[in-house]
Amino acid sequence: MNTKYIDLINQTFDFPQEEFKVDKGQLYFHGIDLMQLTRQYGAPLKFTYLPQISNNINRAKRWFTSAIEKYNYKGNYNYCYCTKSSHFKHVLDEALKNDIHIETSSAFDIDIVENLKAEGKIRNNTYVISNGFKRAQYITNIARLINNGHKNTIPIIDNYEEIDLLSQEINGKFNLGIRIASEEEPKFEFYTSRLGIGYKNIVPFYKNQIANNEKVELKMLHFFINTGIRDNAYYWNELLKCLKVYTSLKKICPSLDSLNIGGGFPIKNSLGFEFDYEYMVDEIINQIKLTCEEEDVKVPNIFTEFGSFTVGESGGAIYEVLYQKQQNDREKWNMINSSFITTLPDTWAINKRFVLLAVNRWQDSYERILLGGLTCDSDDYYNSEQHMNAIYLPKYNKDKPLYVGFFNTGAYQETIGGFGGLQHCLIPSPKHILINRDTDSNLITSVFSEQQKSEDLLKILGYEKQSRAIESEDLDLANYN
Repeated sequence: MNTKYIDLINQTFDFPQEEFKVDKGQLYFHGIDLMQLTRQYGAPLKFTYLPQISNNINRAKRWFTSAIEKYNYKGNYNYCYCTKSSHFKHVLDEALKNDIHIETSSAFDIDIVENLKAEGKIRNNTYVISNGFKRAQYITNIARLINNGHKNTIPIIDNYEEIDLLSQEINGKFNLGIRIASEEEPKFEFYTSRLGIGYKNIVPFYKNQIANNEKVELKMLHFFINTGIRDNAYYWNELLKCLKVYTSLKKICPSLDSLNIGGGFPIKNSLGFEFDYEYMVDEIINQIKLTCEEEDVKVPNIFTEFGSFTVGESGGAIYEVLYQKQQNDREKWNMINSSFITTLPDTWAINKRFVLLAVNRWQDSYERILLGGLTCDSDDYYNSEQHMNAIYLPKYNKDKPLYVGFFNTGAYQETIGGFGGLQHCLIPSPKHILINRDTDSNLITSVFSEQQKSEDLLKILGYEKQSRAIESEDLDLANYN
């Protein structure tokens, strides 16, 4: 009778998979012995496997290159990394090894660009696509970057006032793009994205503010939908509407030569995940070419802004199961030594699911459980997998420690969770390590940040100042006496 955890996984999924395998009852991720990692660094533990960033960038480049060659498409492809997915320097350093470009979304992003440019990681021919609603500091920083010679900076216009604001601070002529305010899916509470300019208003906007403006040149139309790139009627309908705007604009604007289709490639959230990336890229290129041919306009250069796809599958988290609570005749709670709200906030905020697997004890029998975090918040839990309304893990045994891993957590979790700051119930941020490989494919690990300490949190909360004041007062009294 197949009652072991490894039997459950083998029966439910096609396993092992490219990044996962099991040896002697222990899980390996991209060839990394996760139990060895846990013994060396402890748990809870967060890690970033840097080579996966380059792997995913180059996968996407191959798909687009293949489709461009297949359809004899005359435009170029440019891969941009969406920095808001993870601003960390180790992420940008790895991504920029692969001849890519950058998409920014706020004022301080430009400071990061300038820092990387000073190091030679970003060059003058690197495109900097500046999205988002632009407040005064963002305008100033974009202008500074362009005025200092980075002419491949393309601010994407989000509202009707931004051209004037940029023109006031940028010296000489500059390029720009326009973002389309796409229509949202019917299930949304609103009909149109708050970002960008409506479909019907873009051509009039061009005629009124750009066509006769000698200081600006329109180069790019930007298209993105909130649900990302999916093979469904909604996505294809919105793409075709975008292409109609592009072709209409191209006929009256010769300088327009680029279409930015944004980001939104999904990442694996279950061992049962399936998505035909190559087909989607192939069909996108095909649809763009067909529409342009029908309208007799030159095909655009293609830009994408992949964030989660770039960095998401590089991240992971490992927790130890501390204790099991039997709350009633059906529910068993395995309590982890950290918090989902603080370390994987998307599980709490948007009910996001990640790949969840036991790290050890794969040869043991399994049971159905719920996972609970350490905070006193009733929402600090993880109760189901993407493929089923349950979690199954090796049976709890207080004499046999159990470790669980969450994978493909590399996008957004640190920034949404407030890396380095206060956490709910003052649960400390875990130790975070970086994993790389040398030229001989040997693993190299290093500590990026240690687990937060009590004094780190007390300093943020202002108690350190109070402690110093008390010490100073004691010293004054001692001198007085």
